[in-house]
Amino acid sequence: MTLDGLDPVLLLPALAAGALVLASHVPLGLTVLARGILFLDLAIAQMAGLGAILVRAIGGEEAGPWLVQAGAVAAALLGAAFLHWREARQPARQEAVIGVSFVVAACAALLVMSHDPHGAEHLQDLLVGQILWSTWDSLLPLASITGIMLGAWFGLGWRHSGRGFYLLFALCITASVQVVGVYLVFASLVVPALAAGRGLLRGWLAGLAGYGLGLLASALFDLPAGAAIVLALVAVSLLAQSSSSGQASSK
Repeated sequence: MTLDGLDPVLLLPALAAGALVLASHVPLGLTVLARGILFLDLAIAQMAGLGAILVRAIGGEEAGPWLVQAGAVAAALLGAAFLHWREARQPARQEAVIGVSFVVAACAALLVMSHDPHGAEHLQDLLVGQILWSTWDSLLPLASITGIMLGAWFGLGWRHSGRGFYLLFALCITASVQVVGVYLVFASLVVPALAAGRGLLRGWLAGLAGYGLGLLASALFDLPAGAAIVLALVAVSLLAQSSSSGQASSK
């Protein structure tokens, strides 16, 4: 255990990144649970990763960050459009189609990266993210997309539109997976929503507590931040659900 990692310059931007991810992912997660399409974020995140990997493979060193981001967004939007189209035709099989889409995108990414000397590094970044490398300036794109999502979700009522849901989902997942990785995107989407029940604020607070505790554990014990936050989110969610069950049974 060491106190050297408790650096506000490092931890505060990371916590802000988590707060931005949760701002969009908790309402999206509640909708995902209601629709019964639990693994949609894994599929969309993997498709976004495939798009970024393809751009890097084709463009090489000349593919700048904006071009890579454009490839990720394009792949996520195409994937979301396909899944929305499938849901309208065979909703009973949507979860199976989502699972197959995830596997196809993951295997395609592995094949593309098989001849890339930095492939293992790119794959690790995609899965676990680099939240501790977050800076205030680097969070501006994520903050912009989160603001657009919340405005469309609550202000324009896109949460009631299937097409609007898939569009916003693709944009938010693509932005957040670049910062926190696939594993933490999935946990941020599902775990606080499970703790929330029907209370959006409860989910946000549980998520913030999980991110805060995970970052604290990572700094104190020199642990991988993404994995520590995922486990902290699950622990907080379990405590919140057991507390809620205890209050319900005592009434």
